[in-house]
Amino acid sequence: MDTKTVNAGEQVDRQSRILDAVLELLSRHGISGVNMRAVAREAGVALGLVNYYYADKPSLIRAVLGRIGESDMRLVSPDPEALPDEQLRDALRRVAAPEILTTQYLSLRLHLWALAQADEEFAAINAEAFDQYLDGLAALIGNAKPGLSPEECKDRAADIVVVQNGMWLTSLLGIDKSSIERSIVRTEEIAFAD
Repeated sequence: MDTKTVNAGEQVDRQSRILDAVLELLSRHGISGVNMRAVAREAGVALGLVNYYYADKPSLIRAVLGRIGESDMRLVSPDPEALPDEQLRDALRRVAAPEILTTQYLSLRLHLWALAQADEEFAAINAEAFDQYLDGLAALIGNAKPGLSPEECKDRAADIVVVQNGMWLTSLLGIDKSSIERSIVRTEEIAFAD
């Protein structure tokens, strides 16, 4: 057995557990609930291990914001086997997937939005991730509606994000599921309008 592969796998697993713990703490307590000791306890690892991978609380938060940005990009990742229309519809529906419409995930998003308002560095990371998501969604719109200009695609993507964010807040408030479906339909109308 290759010990380098095992060690690399263990390292990724530990870092993943640490970041999962940060996400959990953020969703439950906000930024004030995140400290190195609490993260170690939540992750079930030694404090020294958290300090080994992450120098301080801001580095933990940066890593988590990066992970959320990657997750957001998966929401708009096209399936190369699908037609452009299907790729766009799939992406518009992914934001209402059961694993996203959970109190824990939506609470986390609220805390991250608030965090971006409180810290310039985190705001910059959040803005970059948002721009990447918007660009990914605009690209899907452009592929499905090739007659649109890049600016029109970006405008539609921005309008869709407003509806999606409203859908997330609606879900967090426990409003009926039919409103979520109407929101998805509305995003499709925006995306596919002539």
